[in-house]
Amino acid sequence: MAEGEVKLEESWKHALGPEFSNPYMSELRRFLVAEKEAGKRIFPKGSEYFRALDLTPLDEVKVVILGQDPYHGFGQAHGLCFSVRPGVRAPPSLVNIYKEMETDLGIPPARHGCLEHWAEQGVLLLNSVLTVEEARAASHQGKGWERFTDAVIRAVNDECDGVVFILWGSYAQKKAAFVDQQRHLVIKSAHPSPLSAHNGFLGSRPFSKANAYLQSIGKDPVDWRLPEQV
Repeated sequence: MAEGEVKLEESWKHALGPEFSNPYMSELRRFLVAEKEAGKRIFPKGSEYFRALDLTPLDEVKVVILGQDPYHGFGQAHGLCFSVRPGVRAPPSLVNIYKEMETDLGIPPARHGCLEHWAEQGVLLLNSVLTVEEARAASHQGKGWERFTDAVIRAVNDECDGVVFILWGSYAQKKAAFVDQQRHLVIKSAHPSPLSAHNGFLGSRPFSKANAYLQSIGKDPVDWRLPEQV
């Protein structure tokens, strides 16, 4: 995956350019090409692998929310963690995110699951792994994406100031363990999955905490309310 072949928002291309000339990215590209040639359906589509970066330029990042893998059901994933395309029912973790947002901020649940409005305001919705095979959860783990997304987090940590890292679950907390808490706010809780949401996610109030911090350092808060889809 050479840099010249990748369509990527310019601030990220500048920060992550060295990654694309690294052998692990070439190996990752070969793996993805081979999977497609074998007739496997990969989500999201290629033009959306870097959708989170394209919607949230590096110099505009205010909040980072870390996920693990794209949704592996047909028509769900579109490059933003926890988000699904308009018209697709909100998955269980997102339903719990909406529940917590209502408790925290009084915002009723959206009737859709598309979080692009957050991304456009500086909320980087980053999965650790950016592709998956249909109906095979975690099928692209360990192929190189984790190293690339580590570089994304490191770029935010090093080049931005006053970013809120919202880390739901042990996986996200381990992945971003190196974040400088002198420069950034780290909010940790259980994962919103139905398996763990009652162990500390529900009632954690991440949205109001994030906005209070942003305002305390002179940044505009995030409007977490999602507009109705046309």
